Formats: sequence, structure tokens, C-alpha cells
Amino acid sequence: MNDPHVIAYFADDPTRAYQLIQWLPVLERLDREQPVHIVARHEETEAVLRARTGLPIVLAPSFRELTDLYAATDAKVVLYCNNSMTNFQSLLDNRKLHVHINHGESDKESMASNNAKAYDRVFVAGQAAVSRLEAGLLEFDTSRLVRIGRPQLDLRPPALLEPSARRTVLYAPTWEGDADYNDYTSVDTIGPDVVRAILAVDDVRLVYKPHPKVTTSQVPAIQEGHRRILDLLEDAARRDPQAGHVAVLGGDILAVIPGCDTMVTDVSSVGLDWLYLRTEKPIFITDRHHDAERLRHDVPVSRCADVIAEVDVADLTALIGSRLDHDEHHLARTAMRHHYFGDLNVGDSTTRFIEAVSELVTLRDRLLGAGPPVHDAAITA
Repeated sequence: MNDPHVIAYFADDPTRAYQLIQWLPVLERLDREQPVHIVARHEETEAVLRARTGLPIVLAPSFRELTDLYAATDAKVVLYCNNSMTNFQSLLDNRKLHVHINHGESDKESMASNNAKAYDRVFVAGQAAVSRLEAGLLEFDTSRLVRIGRPQLDLRPPALLEPSARRTVLYAPTWEGDADYNDYTSVDTIGPDVVRAILAVDDVRLVYKPHPKVTTSQVPAIQEGHRRILDLLEDAARRDPQAGHVAVLGGDILAVIPGCDTMVTDVSSVGLDWLYLRTEKPIFITDRHHDAERLRHDVPVSRCADVIAEVDVADLTALIGSRLDHDEHHLARTAMRHHYFGDLNVGDSTTRFIEAVSELVTLRDRLLGAGPPVHDAAITA
């Protein structure tokens, strides 16, 4: 097996594999320019990834196996799509450049983490991410930031929804996070009421697409909220079989979004994916913390959305129906898309990503005295 130029490092178990899976088509495109291998640390995760990609995958469960692997290859750049604690075992290798690429662009508090300081570069979507890190971190070197957009949004996966003559409302809540400060889900609070309100809109089809970790949550309140939502959906489908109400519990949400007319979501990357892909369509954002001022400050996309903190079912039904008939926030969403993603068109993010990684491959060789000078990718890109 030839040495890779790039390693995509992933240390977590299969419940988090979605974080890397969404990158696989982009990494396969990168592989045409810079050979890519995946390094996994869990056997079960390796099996999941092998079913999804033809990229070479190397399993290195122990720290010794990882260090031996790194010593035996001349990989130049290591990519990280999350902040797994064992990323630091990989970061110990000082003959590689380490790049955090994340697995989504969102306004969650975890997106401005001191973990960013550990990497040689942090790839971000645009100005909103730059501002978030500048405001959220002390003594952070912003020259490490490289604006690339969001390459996953260049992908066009096969549609998961059947066409419908009805107006389709997507409810796509996030999971509860791994700490209270990072909990933005509506599943255990207003989720069932949101679903009731959507189902009461005239001529509507409801699509429920929760975050993958909602379906595996061990939190009783999340389990109960999810079950109640599924029960409501099942009952509505039984009463009106022609409506097409459906729960999509697997697959890529990017394959769902194009078939929808509006979305209700939480503070998460999904809302920003919608902003990029469906700028012309209205969006609703939930506010779990009932703090409108905080939401407006910390979550700029909320300024061009309708915010839901509490649910009066009749009022929310009327509001959703009104927005489907008359969208008042279109111009504001267009401006906000620029704030998050710049002026990127479809395909531009992938090009930027490949160019930025390729520049770092060359830079690494130059830093070790093995190549010519190269212009360094940085925040000004």
C-alpha cells in the first residue's frame, strides 16, 4: 500500500461515525489529487466505514499501533472531523500538519472550543465562524483559520423523499449534546407540540428527520419525546394515508432537504445547511433556553427566521401556514447566507478544500526542507 499524503483520523465508535461519513465523498474527490487513507481506532467503526468507501482504511486500536503506523508512513497532513479526546494521541506526531475540518457549521457553543488551539489549521465555513472563534476564545491565533465553505453542501445525494403535491414541512431536531451547555434539542421539550402544530396545517406533509443520536439516546426524556413524536406521526399517517407523513431515521439529511418547503429545527448545523441550500425557503429555529437576546447574539441565523420558544399549537399552525403562503424573511436570509458562507457557488467549497489541503501538503515538505516555498493557506484565502 502506497504512502498517503493525507490521513483522515477518526477515533470514535460507530454512533459517531456519521461525522466522518458525511466527509467521505469529499475525501474521495481529494484522493484524486492527494492520496488519502483513513485511520480508525475502533474495529466496529472500521467495518461501518469499509461499507461506505473504497478509500484505504487502517485500524490502529492502541497508541503503540498508531505511533508505529505514523512512523512507517510519510503522511504529510492529518484531518480531524471532531474533537475526540484521543485526537491528542495523533497530534503528538510533530512531522505532520494537523487540520481540524469539523463535521458541520453551527452556532452551538462547542464550535468555539479551546480545542481549536491544538491544530495547525482550522478550516471554517466563513465569516460567522471566524467571528465566533474570535469572540469565544482568549489568545487565539486567527491566522490558523482557513475559509473553505462547506464542501459537503456541494454533494447532491439521491433524493430520499417521494415527490408530493402537498407542501412538505421538515422537522429536524438535534440531539441533547454531551453537556448541558451544549444542549439545544427540542425533542424532550416542545417537540411533540411542534409536530401537532405542523400536522394541523392545511395541505401539509410532515417529514421527521432527527439527528442520528436522537434515535440512540439513553436519556429517558429524549427517548420519551422521540417515541411520542413517532406515535403522533404514525397516527396521522393512519388517519390520512395519502398525506405521505414519514419519519426518516436513517440516510443523509442533505438528501431530504431538497424535497421540503420549510423546516423547523434547533440550533445546529442543519439550520445552516438549509440556509445555504434553500435560501429561498422559510426556516423556524427553536429556542430551548428561552433567551431571545442570547439567541439573537449567538445564533445570527435566528435573525432571519421565526423563533419558537413555547408552542401554542393553534398559533404555530397559523404561523407556519402564513410563512408557506407569504415568506417575509427571504432578503434577510440571502444576506445571512453571505455572512456564513461568503459568495460561494456550488462546487466552490470542494475546490477550496482541495487547494487548501494541497497547499499544506506542499508546506509540510517545505518546512522539513523537502520542497520549494509555497504561499500558505490562511484566513485571507
